[in-house]
Amino acid sequence: MLILVLLALTLILFDALTSWLKPAHHWFEQAARPFYWLTNLPSRLGEWSDDSLTSRGELEEERDRLTTELLVYKGQLQRLAELSAENLRLRNLLNATELLSDKVLVTQLIGVSPDPVSHVVSIDRGGVDGVYVGQPVIDSEGLMGQVLKVFDTHSRILLLTDYRHAVPVKVARNGLRVIAEGVGDFQQLKLRHVSPTSDIEVGDALVSSGLGGRFPEGYPVGTIREIIHDNGRDFLEVIVEPAAKVDRSRHLLLVFSGHQPVNQGLASSDD
Repeated sequence: MLILVLLALTLILFDALTSWLKPAHHWFEQAARPFYWLTNLPSRLGEWSDDSLTSRGELEEERDRLTTELLVYKGQLQRLAELSAENLRLRNLLNATELLSDKVLVTQLIGVSPDPVSHVVSIDRGGVDGVYVGQPVIDSEGLMGQVLKVFDTHSRILLLTDYRHAVPVKVARNGLRVIAEGVGDFQQLKLRHVSPTSDIEVGDALVSSGLGGRFPEGYPVGTIREIIHDNGRDFLEVIVEPAAKVDRSRHLLLVFSGHQPVNQGLASSDD
């Protein structure tokens, strides 16, 4: 043991005072490097595992957060698109009021009849707003119909496409007077008792004639889409495309045309 200690001290002194052992130092360092790497491997593996697990968890949280944000933004975008379309409809309605000489009241559709044969809708204006039975109703494009029944805070509208509805009209081009009636189809009306010799053409615009005193004169009603000649019948079959968006308009105008009756029957219940 003493010999080994003396040998170690001798080597230490030899290394400190001479440079003969430097090659041996270099060789031993190269040989020991793999052992250093192996002894440090467990701690390196632990650090790598912690970093990997932390990064994966953060990535999953970030993915979930972005997915949620994307869903929210898509929902907001859909609402913005609807608001933009509604603003456009209101702007068109406002433009329509500028062309009217009659007093009007803006109203909104709140219900539709579940009966497919009955073209009746409900609006959010009633007797407290001055609405009266028979009052004309229009949208931004043309005549929609008339008030059928009035309650305190809402009313029912009979659309001009209902099979029970008819309106006196005239051809804008030449003033020819005819009657346009509903047929239970939102996309078309028919003209009643049109003679084969009448001056009427496809594309002619029809407006309310004012006859009968219910609808003011000059409101767009529709455009003649088709004329059918049948030699076996006394009259032409004339198909009219309504000017109003009867099955799509939500914001409407109640027209106070000066024909409002002094007294009217106001429904006292909401049935």
